[in-house]
Amino acid sequence: MDAQPAAFTWAVSLRIFYYNNGMRRTAAVFAVFLLALALGLASREPQADARLKHAARHAEQNGWIWVHLEGSPSEIGYQHGYLLASEIRDTLQTVTVEMTHEEKKDWQFFRDKAQNMLWPHVEAEYRAELQGIADGAAAHGVKVDLWDVVALNAWLEMPYFDKWDAKLHDLPAVSATADRCSAFVATGSYTKDGRVVIAHNNWTSYQTGERWNIVFDIVPAQGNHFLMDGMPGLIHSGDDFGVNSAGIMITETTISHFTGFDPDGIPEFVRARKAMQYSASIDDFARIMKDGNNGGYANNWLVADRKTNEVADLELGLKNVTLDRTRDGFFVGSNFPINEKLIREETDFDPKNAGDSANARHVRWLQLMQQNKGKIDARAAERFLADHFDTFENKVDPDERSLCGHIDKSSRGYLPWMGSYAPGGAVQNKVSDAAMAEAMTLRASLGHSCGIGFKAAEHLRKHTEFAWQSSVLHDMPSRPWTTFSAQ
Repeated sequence: MDAQPAAFTWAVSLRIFYYNNGMRRTAAVFAVFLLALALGLASREPQADARLKHAARHAEQNGWIWVHLEGSPSEIGYQHGYLLASEIRDTLQTVTVEMTHEEKKDWQFFRDKAQNMLWPHVEAEYRAELQGIADGAAAHGVKVDLWDVVALNAWLEMPYFDKWDAKLHDLPAVSATADRCSAFVATGSYTKDGRVVIAHNNWTSYQTGERWNIVFDIVPAQGNHFLMDGMPGLIHSGDDFGVNSAGIMITETTISHFTGFDPDGIPEFVRARKAMQYSASIDDFARIMKDGNNGGYANNWLVADRKTNEVADLELGLKNVTLDRTRDGFFVGSNFPINEKLIREETDFDPKNAGDSANARHVRWLQLMQQNKGKIDARAAERFLADHFDTFENKVDPDERSLCGHIDKSSRGYLPWMGSYAPGGAVQNKVSDAAMAEAMTLRASLGHSCGIGFKAAEHLRKHTEFAWQSSVLHDMPSRPWTTFSAQ
């Protein structure tokens, strides 16, 4: 029997009670009164929110949570906030712990920047979605407001502002911008079927990375249907891996040692989301990302168009922008900048330092592309993302120089971003190819895909300098590859 409103159940129970006591006539009259009262009470009981009609959340699968969001911007936001309310609360707490420690500023600073610097440059569509996230989470009992949500969306680019602002005022930077991720995209004679293959693993702190476990299936009222990975509360992927129904496939890796920011520009999280949603070609993607570029979270963007079999690398500096493209070849990313002018003017990166993680991983990518020419497919991509070969040491060694990064195992750390044995490195992995993208499908693995897990308590006992992470750092097991598709 379907569940009934409490008031209705109460009325029926009382009616039976009176009949069983022989007071049939009085009970019958009273039952009519109670039924009217029950209907009145039931009308005031919470009803299903129409904004959730097209939304869905699946049970966790190998650590991933798949959600389907559909509708207007405010509806998509509300669905997101409501379905992932507890995860948003947890992610907000974790990002707050990390940002306040690393940037030496309290969370209110980032809320203020969200309201006064970023919000004026957020277009109406995404304003509505961001407000919807706050409203949906609040409706599910989570204390979060709009400025928390905007600051959370900008957490990856705010260190770029901090570094620029410190330089502007002749102050030492309190932290380095992060060197995140390893990725490739290949096509033509390099792949097994001659079509596009794209892959990416996310490098970040383990405390934030273990929470990068959402698969978003989003059908907006305008633009393209898209499937992407992401974090709770973010309207963009954050590590920017996704495919859309127009045939565009996207990923990126950051540009090492980058300095530059335009506070009057459009936030990176807005441009990244808009490009995922509205791009129907590589040219569309490049145009959206360049328009209003604020320099935040500066990346080498690896993009593919499965319709034309073309792949591209958009190196998006603030002053220097380069777009390279091919229908027969590959592009790889591991945080190394390419354009020599960009290197000189916008970074302090040393491209000749073979022991630097970005350069060592670059060498390894080139080796794997050549060794596997004509054989690259999704399964090969999965193997690449689990690779532990250190080209500087010329041996297998899971460390900060391997594509499957394990900074926590390195006495060198990954300077200047992370120090010795810092709990960070590769945290999750994604792969897609042209056939999968056509079916709006990707494969993903949470944790290190190599099979090596991370034990938080054990690591903190050995390295007490990271005790500040103890409230939010959890175990990060290596989980199997799992296939996810759009609804």
